[in-house]
Amino acid sequence: MPVPARTAAHSSPLRRARLAIPATLEQVCADLDQLSSSGSSGVTPSMLSGWELGRHTTSVRYRTLLSHYYNQPADVLFAHQDLQLTTAEEQPQLLAGHRELRRAMTAVVRGAEQYLAVTGSRSRDTTYLRAIETVLAERTDLVHYRILFGPPRHPELAGHLERLLTLRDPNDRSLGVKTLHIGMMPADRDAPERFFCASEKAAVAPIPSLTSAYAFDSGVLLSAGAAGRLIDHARQCYAGARRVESTAALSTMRLPVPGQRRQDA
Repeated sequence: MPVPARTAAHSSPLRRARLAIPATLEQVCADLDQLSSSGSSGVTPSMLSGWELGRHTTSVRYRTLLSHYYNQPADVLFAHQDLQLTTAEEQPQLLAGHRELRRAMTAVVRGAEQYLAVTGSRSRDTTYLRAIETVLAERTDLVHYRILFGPPRHPELAGHLERLLTLRDPNDRSLGVKTLHIGMMPADRDAPERFFCASEKAAVAPIPSLTSAYAFDSGVLLSAGAAGRLIDHARQCYAGARRVESTAALSTMRLPVPGQRRQDA
């Protein structure tokens, strides 16, 4: 089978490993399917191409799979992806203070044009949640991911999820893609809750408070490269999450009652 001509100097280690066989994207995916116990590895040619070009981040599962397939260490095959986070422009900016943190998170939301990924089950800032709803209403082609870690801890978030389902139909494909993804990570995976808000341009990740054991007032602002990695992170979470994309699914969760606060851990 013909392989596109491309010099090693202008290709990633992952692509060089494939060209050294030589094999096409389709051949590698077919081989991975045969090696899978289920008959399907889940890797597609477009997915593999994106990993080779560094457009998307390869998860630990697929890094291990491809490392075995090519018989090369993962830290060699995926060095081109990991090096993107060490450039000068990817240095995080510290956000100190509740107002600065909220302002940065809201700015990420308002600046999103292609993707908006949000994780966590403890949101209750109505200004921030309403900003998400406004942007989704204005930009109908904006793809949104909301990843929950357990039921919403506060009624503000529960109401927000209901309004998202009013704004968007998760089953709608009229624009060619699904634009609303709401999923809850299974409790049996014992996955730690994580918090971030990311667009294709920037991201904010809250960190433990620098002022108080109970405050929510500190974070880091990340630029486009790291933000894109977090969008991939949300995609991977959604792939393994339980869908919560209907009012019926919402009603099965133990939602907080308005006026009643649940104690945050």
